[in-house]
Amino acid sequence: MNPGGGMDMQAILQQAQQMQQQLLAAQQELDEAKVTGTSGGGLVSATVSGRGQVVDVAIDPKAIDPDDLSDSAQTIADLVIAAIRDAEREVEKLQQDKMGPLAEGLGGGPGGMPGLPGF
Repeated sequence: MNPGGGMDMQAILQQAQQMQQQLLAAQQELDEAKVTGTSGGGLVSATVSGRGQVVDVAIDPKAIDPDDLSDSAQTIADLVIAAIRDAEREVEKLQQDKMGPLAEGLGGGPGGMPGLPGF
């Protein structure tokens, strides 16, 4: 607060700039991050970027039953979906770890911008 009882705009602008820098750093970390989800006891793995894009899928040859290719194909499809969902859960955790504190700061909670609803 300034002596006139109004908001100290310089302090608010500095805090906003600091939060913007923290946001950009968190976004950069998410861009560079990769998480892996697995299914079938590790027979299938899916690697997902910190932004949620699938970047790789690996299938262990042991997942394929040469005597029943039709059933193997369906099983592998199910395992791929499960591995991607597992990786997506990990991405959500990572995003919450990186972005959650910034969102709390914008909400006016501890470290937020007091006196500005929604900031």
